[in-house]
Amino acid sequence: MPLRESRDRGHYSRGLYGPPDQGDRVDEALYRQIGAASCSQALVLMGDFNHPDICWRDNTAGHKQSRKFLECVNDNFLLQVVEEPMRRGAMLDLVLTNKEGLVGDVKLKGSLGCSDHEMVEFRILRAARRAHRKLTTLDFRRAGFGLSRDLLGRIPWDKALEGRGAQDSWLIFKGHLLQAQERCIPTKRKSSNSTKRPPWMNKEVLGKVKQKKEGYRGWKQGQVAWEEYRETVRAARDQVRKAKALIELNLARDVKDNKKNFYRYVSDKRRTRENVGPLRNETGNLIIQDMEKAEVLNDFFASVFTSKGLSHTAQVTEGKGREWENAEPPTVGEDQVQEYLRNLKVHKSMGPDELHPWVLRELVDEVVSWFWQG
Repeated sequence: MPLRESRDRGHYSRGLYGPPDQGDRVDEALYRQIGAASCSQALVLMGDFNHPDICWRDNTAGHKQSRKFLECVNDNFLLQVVEEPMRRGAMLDLVLTNKEGLVGDVKLKGSLGCSDHEMVEFRILRAARRAHRKLTTLDFRRAGFGLSRDLLGRIPWDKALEGRGAQDSWLIFKGHLLQAQERCIPTKRKSSNSTKRPPWMNKEVLGKVKQKKEGYRGWKQGQVAWEEYRETVRAARDQVRKAKALIELNLARDVKDNKKNFYRYVSDKRRTRENVGPLRNETGNLIIQDMEKAEVLNDFFASVFTSKGLSHTAQVTEGKGREWENAEPPTVGEDQVQEYLRNLKVHKSMGPDELHPWVLRELVDEVVSWFWQG
């Protein structure tokens, strides 16, 4: 039964699981699928095939069902690259490939959670690797806002903004603020690779997982007793559960102030991703293509800003509507500016001006001082 499949420029990989009570008809269908997949340029099949009686070193099998599977592997010129036995000396989880040298560095990594199977780690060697886009973000853990305040406090704003208009004054202040931000807040690279660590993975958990791997290696080599290795596995499992519970508790507490991290964590926990379903356009036709869906959504959102609703607006009578010329201009107090800046949501992304909300909130006194002097 196929579980997961991926294709990439002639490379074909699939995860399989064969139940022990699988019938002959299902076996024949599986063999046909393997035969069709073996015609690809580079093939990797991995999974639990449930044929413990096959001796891959001697290329022999005890049962009829296992012999048929072995014949299928040989007829399609597939190579089995897992050499180390697993559960009770049997080799259940296999990695098959049709190209010698495509799979390398095959290692057993111990059990995963409560499963009695062992993790198999291997590398698919290719000529080129997929490039991952790297993003640069501000590292506020190492920020020096004290230095930023000192740098902005040294600037004589009266002379710097003398004779300047509103736009020129803003550009001058923005330039100084960006210089202080660049100098006092270091940056870090944030990879878009999907194999990043989960948020609950800290140093303590990494240490326990490392001890588990070392204990497994020692147990396989006969240097560590089974009871000792089992205690190491339990300690690592308990540490992972505590770390997950702690991160979820912190996310629940801070959900009002930091909704982005909460919904990112919930989204990562989903096993499936919801896509945009079929849509109907203005003529009632059903739209299923992605490009056409984008056009329908774009037209809908653009319709909000069109002039279709002008007929429903109130008409301004002649002689009215210019009362603002005689009215006093609105006033903005210093306390109002401070209140808005102090209530900025610091976990939001910065806009096109590249000024981060966190920086504006931390430097609220300096910003307000410039605002009134400008």
